[in-house]
Amino acid sequence: MGIGSTWYRKSLLTVTGMPLVEKLSATSFGKKLASRFIAGETLSEALDEIEKLGKLGIMATLDHLGEGVRDISEAEAYKTQYLTLIEGIAERKASSNVSLKPTQMGLALDPAACYANIREVVKHARRHRNFVRIDMENTPYTQSTIDIVKRLHAEGLTNAGTVLQAYLFRTEKDVRELLQARISLRLVKGAYKESAEVAFQTKAEVMDSFKSMIKQHLDRRAYTAIASHDDEIISWAKAYARSRRIPKTAFEFQMLYGLRMNEQAQLAKEGYRVRCYVPYGSMWYPYFTRRLAEKPANLMLVLKHMF
Repeated sequence: MGIGSTWYRKSLLTVTGMPLVEKLSATSFGKKLASRFIAGETLSEALDEIEKLGKLGIMATLDHLGEGVRDISEAEAYKTQYLTLIEGIAERKASSNVSLKPTQMGLALDPAACYANIREVVKHARRHRNFVRIDMENTPYTQSTIDIVKRLHAEGLTNAGTVLQAYLFRTEKDVRELLQARISLRLVKGAYKESAEVAFQTKAEVMDSFKSMIKQHLDRRAYTAIASHDDEIISWAKAYARSRRIPKTAFEFQMLYGLRMNEQAQLAKEGYRVRCYVPYGSMWYPYFTRRLAEKPANLMLVLKHMF
């Protein structure tokens, strides 16, 4: 990242982390701002949006927002919501899989209860022939998240995968290890504030790491989920796949709800597999602030959407 981008990101994350700012976000004005990136507060609203995406040839992954729960009973409630979510996808015959966060299921409070909650969701998804993506959070939870997915696979629950972040130094090793274990991965740059002790700090380094992750997947003919809005990454992945004669069905581009929707539709029209990450729910603030912090253009999109 450049100096300006780094300053913008750190400043915005600092401001949005203030209790007063978070409180103001809960107003109708704050909710209106967030609606650019959030597909509603209810499951029905989110499924309606997924249906619209399907008509454009775009698949989805549905995320009921929530993280950092303060009591294990909250995690239990989220688990129940996910069981309902999976049934909703099946009933609507929506082209969508599922994403969830380990801290939402209680990882920071009770790792054993967290695993039991996630395992129940994954088993329920398997009954409905669906897939669960265990999202990656910040570095205190990286190894725990990987361990959860490995354990699920060891129990035969292979309809679960996770996410690897290009900006972490450890990711090169994790990619090799998880590819060997045949665990499905979503490849991303990374959206959390991480120190120079564990993560690359320049855009060039992150981009090189990201391309290396994609290349390792495509070279092994492993199904590749490339989550990026960056034209450089998208163009590079297209060209690399063509040069290796890798069919469009062997990988997919993933983007976020509310960002570059026209480009998502165009990629689908070109015959690429496209998946939109569709978040919904009332606990949207942490997710929303990370989206704003990624780059100034996202803040401009929100303001344009508002006015």
